[in-house]
Amino acid sequence: MSKAVFIAPIDGKPGKPGQVYYPLTVRTLPQPTPQGSELLIKLTAASLNHRDLFLRQHLYPGLTFDVPLLADGVGVVIGAGPNVSSTDKWQGKRVLLNPGVGWKDSPDGPEDAGGYRIMGGTKVYNKGTLQEYITIDESEVEEAPGHLSDAEAAALPLTGLTAWRALVTKAGERNSKDGAAVLITGIGGGVALMALRFAVARGAHVFVTSSSQEKIQKAVELGAAGGVNYKEDGWDKKLLGMLPPGKANFDAIIDGAGGDSIEKAVKLLKAGGVLSIYGMTVSPKMPFSMQAVLKNIDVRGSTMGSRKEFLDMVSYVKAKNIYPVVSRTLQVEIDDLAAIDGLFEDMKQGTQFGKLVIEFGTTSSSKL
Repeated sequence: MSKAVFIAPIDGKPGKPGQVYYPLTVRTLPQPTPQGSELLIKLTAASLNHRDLFLRQHLYPGLTFDVPLLADGVGVVIGAGPNVSSTDKWQGKRVLLNPGVGWKDSPDGPEDAGGYRIMGGTKVYNKGTLQEYITIDESEVEEAPGHLSDAEAAALPLTGLTAWRALVTKAGERNSKDGAAVLITGIGGGVALMALRFAVARGAHVFVTSSSQEKIQKAVELGAAGGVNYKEDGWDKKLLGMLPPGKANFDAIIDGAGGDSIEKAVKLLKAGGVLSIYGMTVSPKMPFSMQAVLKNIDVRGSTMGSRKEFLDMVSYVKAKNIYPVVSRTLQVEIDDLAAIDGLFEDMKQGTQFGKLVIEFGTTSSSKL
């Protein structure tokens, strides 16, 4: 048998978006049997993303009460379907699960008519990682980097993929490595921290913004050249004054806030610089000004990434020994819903610096 965690309706009915907070529920299911070219994986750790909180608040499209939560996971292969290319290749291997399907290798976006479909809690993809066992096609896994713990490996897939596309694919090679000046806004979330890790490893001068001086200091300890509090008056001028000799402006901004990002980008970016936006937590709309047109600012939307980008990202993490930042690891049995609720509370309060991870099987909590 296999235990799995879902969201549950209240009084048997869906709630109003933004006014409901669905409780967690655990179900015991038959252990799945791998079919065709599927692998059977015993999951050892999974991690939260903001989409999981949005699902509980009925603020994410396509939610269902019949698919386990979470998109990020790591586990060990313990079985294989009859059409797996090489059982010996996979048996006993620790693997990362590609968090979504429908997007093979196009740099423009998903090739599938149904779009990109992410694991966890929606009707569009019947897989989720907050469960003990899962089956998934062998083409959708990568061997986990050996230098990462289970918690670190579980923290990598979706945030690593999103950060890789936003920085490398969208900002571009020229604007994200070897002396380029990169600004990462809102440091502390999983995507922003992975973008920081990648940009530092690629040789860029990386700066950050936050409303927390503590988070800015932690980013500096991770390799950022500096940062400013965006709530302070004149923070943009202060930031430009921190740039190294020969740099008058930023080459790229990696942003998850939206709101007045274009207005700020006009002041901060070089002519033809790139504003790569992977989210809009401040506002779902951004005015595009004539100043941005005249300065040839390139605004590029970026969301998750392709199967090829997932492979490229994992390969880079292996080659450069990059570690995701884990804010808290919860080591519990999967049916300890009160403890798991505590991780969701961390996310609601915005207190985390890095990823929130659940390791299955023991009964203590730790910070990494």
